[in-house]
Order: sequence, then structure tokens, then C-alpha cells
Amino acid sequence: MSALVPTHADATGPSATPSPTASKPTIVLVHGAWADASSWNGEVKILRSAGYQVRAIANPLQNLTTDSQTVADFLKTVHGPVVLVGHSYGGSVITNAAAETKNVKALVYVDAAAPAVGETTGSVSGSTSALNAPASKLYDTAAYPQAPSGGQNLYLKKDIFVKDFASDLPTNQAENLWATQRAASTIAFNTPSRHAAWKTIPSWYFISSGDRIITQQSEEHMARRAHAKTTVFQGGSHLTLISHPDAVAKVISAAAGSVG
Repeated sequence: MSALVPTHADATGPSATPSPTASKPTIVLVHGAWADASSWNGEVKILRSAGYQVRAIANPLQNLTTDSQTVADFLKTVHGPVVLVGHSYGGSVITNAAAETKNVKALVYVDAAAPAVGETTGSVSGSTSALNAPASKLYDTAAYPQAPSGGQNLYLKKDIFVKDFASDLPTNQAENLWATQRAASTIAFNTPSRHAAWKTIPSWYFISSGDRIITQQSEEHMARRAHAKTTVFQGGSHLTLISHPDAVAKVISAAAGSVG
């Protein structure tokens, strides 16, 4: 049975439940590559039922700098404090977007990248990541209009998606998600991070031990340098946010409960 194991900081303590009289922050969820905002459906339902305003917004998946600006522009429309949550490549996006706004009070990384300044998303997957295989075995590629030099849209091949990306989901569900995946540009993975908002904003990290895309070892390294409150989920996959939304929502709630 999968289990949540808080490590150096317990993300599931009393602070997970805000005071009924407290003004709750808005929770903004940012999806990763080869996914869309619907990957957060389980968390949206749970968090809304707990009384939070929740928005799961579109991530363009084209270029880290411009994707982050898109998210930052949305954050500027939100009144009051924000808990900003990113999955996978979405972690790189929130790392940059939060540095361009003033209302983000907590960051939550869910099986995500949290690059330092100058690092790319593609460089932090970990030495044993499934993404270290030759590109020809990982992706189907397609051109897209006005792509920068070297820019191509990448689609995960079916076997990689089912066996590595969504490895703890039922095969039929994983195949449906493969069929509906959104392409991500090579540029998104190769753009160096301009900011590291985790240096100044309190952060939480949800790590799945079964993640084959961004490895547990790599995520634990990023969590340590961010001084994040870290929870390790035993099992799961890169899509634990879909297979176990209750576990992910619990960590997001802990972050939200810390925002006064």
C-alpha cells in the first residue's frame, strides 16, 4: 500500500487545517509537459470542498521564460495571497513566475523540477530518469509555426508514456492520457531558469518514490537546497497527482494552512 512519509518537516501537521475565520489563500495549479489543466481535477474537487478558491490554468509548454510570464500575468489578476503549485515542468514555471509577482506566499512542488538560476528543466531529471534514453526512442516530433531555431513539438511515445510516465495508472487510463497529451516544445526544456523563487518563498515538496521521469534522488536534492517541507510518497508515478489526488491535496492544504 502506498503511504505518505513526511521527511525533515511534517507537511501534514495541525497547520494543514486553516482556522475557520482565517482568510484562505487562492490556490493556483500549474500542469506540466504532456498534460493539461485536467490533470488537477482530483485536487480541485478536494480543495474546493475544503473551502478554497482554486484555479488550474493552462501552461503553454513552449518556452520557460514566456510560459512563466503567462502564469505571472494571471497571478496579477488574483486578489489576495496565492499558493502556487507546479507539477513536473510546471515546477520550473512556478519557480520563475513567483519571482515576478508579489502575492505568492507559498510554493508547492509535486513530482516537479525546481531549477536554480541557469539550470534547465532538462538538466534536473536525474541520472536514472527514463528521459535519458535516446530522443528517437522517447518522442514523436512535429514542427510548429514560428518555432525558434531547433524548436520542435515533442509527444511522448506510447510505450514510454504508459510504462514510465503513468506507470501506476490502469493501462486503459494511461493510454487515454497518452492519446490526449499536449505537446511540449524542446525550447521549454532547454531554456535556462532566470529566477529561483524558492530562495525567498517558503516551499513544500511532494516526491513519489515511483517517479521514473524526475527521480526521487533529484527531487530530494532540489528540495534540500530549497529548504522545503518534504513529503515522500511510497509508490505512485510521475502522475501521482492523478492516481492519488488525496495525498497531493493534503500537502497543498498544509502549505495553504501556513499562509496567514
